[in-house]
Amino acid sequence: MAKVTIDGIEVEVPNGATVLQACEAAGKEIPRFCYHERLSVAGNCRMCLVEVEKAPKPVASCAYPVADGMKVFTDSALVRNARRNVMEFLLINHPLDCPICDQGGECDLQDQATAYGGQGGRYREQKRAVKDKYLGPLVKTIMTRCIQCTRCVRFATEVAGVPELGATGRGEDMQIGTYVEKALTTELSGNLIDICPVGALTSRPYAFVSRPWELRKTDSVDVLDAVGAAIRVDTRGPEVLRILPRINEEVNEEWMADRGRFSFDGLKRRRLDRPWIRVEGKLKPASWQEAFAVIAERLKGIPGQRLGAVAGDLVDAESAFALRELMVGLGSANLDCRQDGAAIDVSRRDYYLFNSGIAGIDEADALLLIGTNPRKEAPVLNARIRKRWSSGALKVASIGPAGLDLTYKAEHLGEGPDALATLRDGGHAFAEVLKGAKRPMIVLGRAAVARPDGAAILAAAWALAESVGALRPEWHGFNMLHLFGGQVGALDAGFVPGEGGLDLAGMLGGGVDALWLLGADGFEPGLIPPGTFVIYQGHHGDRAAARADVILPGAAYTEKDGTYVNTEGRVQRGRMALHPPGEAREDWRIIRAAGAALGVSLAFDTLDALRARMAAANPVFGMVDGRIAEGCHDTAGPRLAEGAAPEATSFTLPITDYWQADAISRASETMAECSRIYNDATPKLAAE
Repeated sequence: MAKVTIDGIEVEVPNGATVLQACEAAGKEIPRFCYHERLSVAGNCRMCLVEVEKAPKPVASCAYPVADGMKVFTDSALVRNARRNVMEFLLINHPLDCPICDQGGECDLQDQATAYGGQGGRYREQKRAVKDKYLGPLVKTIMTRCIQCTRCVRFATEVAGVPELGATGRGEDMQIGTYVEKALTTELSGNLIDICPVGALTSRPYAFVSRPWELRKTDSVDVLDAVGAAIRVDTRGPEVLRILPRINEEVNEEWMADRGRFSFDGLKRRRLDRPWIRVEGKLKPASWQEAFAVIAERLKGIPGQRLGAVAGDLVDAESAFALRELMVGLGSANLDCRQDGAAIDVSRRDYYLFNSGIAGIDEADALLLIGTNPRKEAPVLNARIRKRWSSGALKVASIGPAGLDLTYKAEHLGEGPDALATLRDGGHAFAEVLKGAKRPMIVLGRAAVARPDGAAILAAAWALAESVGALRPEWHGFNMLHLFGGQVGALDAGFVPGEGGLDLAGMLGGGVDALWLLGADGFEPGLIPPGTFVIYQGHHGDRAAARADVILPGAAYTEKDGTYVNTEGRVQRGRMALHPPGEAREDWRIIRAAGAALGVSLAFDTLDALRARMAAANPVFGMVDGRIAEGCHDTAGPRLAEGAAPEATSFTLPITDYWQADAISRASETMAECSRIYNDATPKLAAE
């Protein structure tokens, strides 16, 4: 540790820390543009100049290491004058277009120009102008505003792992862009907007829409993948105008995936805003009383064992638990939340969680991916893997489709389950890497257990984790990567077949006469037998709604208070940012009212009462903003039928179109445009 004196305040900082970090430890705010704590140091904006005793001139604090006994002055006359001069140079070519800039009100340059700007510019020559660059359908560029901090270049290369941005020219002629103009091929491009300190990179869907002071800001959770990134939903009136990430070091750091960030326009399209009932083969609008009367009439006389319910991938835990209570009250054990048919053993929670934790990736030194592509399934988690790999402390291998661009080097071991047996028997060199690792991780994709031999794959992956020493009291290296934010919560809520109950395949095979679909759009509705009475409860008129006999309009995740559990088992709360459209209501309220119409007494009338019931049934739901982080104390594997064994077929990936993987993104015009651009066989260039 080095002792440093900052403006008379003595602090201790680790050896190798920078002067800027020491100043922050002392509570001193240092202006900066190019420096970002999650990127490499560039030291090119010079705004962070400070005075160091005995130094001949001001030094860039972001790149200057501390020394024991150093004395630093952050607000001397020399420092103030140096920062004013730097600011004057930065503003020489910057356009005076703050009134029309989408960064206005949130601009670092505005803030620091107010603090360190002079009495006016002395530059009278012609300002430079730079042609705007095409970076795709999500990021808008106004490159005349660029101050060449290179944050975007470093983010694309170091975090996103897509080194497509760079600088051409030098000095005043330097320009940032792609060498050949094309859409950026990353699922994290929206973060470029956040890290740009000026208005050079802004959101294309949000362009000229509103000002930040007009927006109502609500903290929530992203449910469009299973990472559960902390987000902020910005609304004006009855409309979501943008979604931004919040800092959560344990989950998403400060990054967010593009689908969750930009698909918000899908929240106002193809919405279900009133109940519908099918009359003589056609759907017609109805009142809530009429819809519940039809449900009560049609379910009358149907025994409980002929009723079934399916929960979707985006449902909140409260809704899943409430529907489970309703079905139990009706005498049904036919419940399933695994629309993909995943053979998940729910007898133990660590059989289906990302047990190492997302932050545990930072400690891992060997990683095996089985039947998963985290770049498409969880882009933020993939960026964390890349960060650990970039440090040189992580070796990665994969079993699954060949040729995946994971943004980091991964040794390909095979395309099917045979490679699992080879690894367990020590027939591959990577087996020794796993055994020699202090903290090995095995990540099993959800699609890998959604095969006919899924139970055998799950058991084989667990057995491999045990054989390489990944299951220890101090470290749990077995992990399952889920796809959407509602999947783990539904499992924790017990939305799986009860004793003698049918799973989804059994229900679709004619095992039920009535089927309640709670936001269930993840399977082909054409598989439902023709005579089955279908109740669809959800927020979008997606594919399953067209098959329904009764439609009950629910609320999207931005329109209700809900509990979600991410892939690592962390319980998080989303909050209502705006009210559902029309006559739509929160899902648990709909289920409570349906219970009253069906004569089923449910033991909750308020959200707090429902959450108390959930916590009593499963204490996990009482640990809001937390997770049970512990090692593996019982290495007994998942249950497996006698004689079951993995098949020789290759693994396939669950998400074929990242941009339209759920009901909300399928309704989004922005995501549809992304799908057209990125799924085209030919690169999308600016001229097109």
